[in-house]
Amino acid sequence: MDAVLFYLGVCFQDFKQRNELPVAARMARDMSDKEILKMELDQLKKEVNTPRSAVSKNCADTIAFVEGLMPNDPLIKGVPDDKNPYKGDKGGCTIT
Repeated sequence: MDAVLFYLGVCFQDFKQRNELPVAARMARDMSDKEILKMELDQLKKEVNTPRSAVSKNCADTIAFVEGLMPNDPLIKGVPDDKNPYKGDKGGCTIT
């Protein structure tokens, strides 16, 4: 992740030295209609190659994943008293 941020920083510095910004960093109000349409077309070209699958299959996979983790989920199963650091009489706070 740091390498990506470093790379982006270097790229941004390069654009900054040339007194220009990459098209994606410019505001839409500062762009011509042709530049906006080109940006939209580039994005659509990227998205067309994105693998797709049916929502019903994704939902079934998600349900199976969640149900597989259910036996160990402390929100569903609960936390044993001996492992719960918040259990017991430790005083507390009284608001008056």
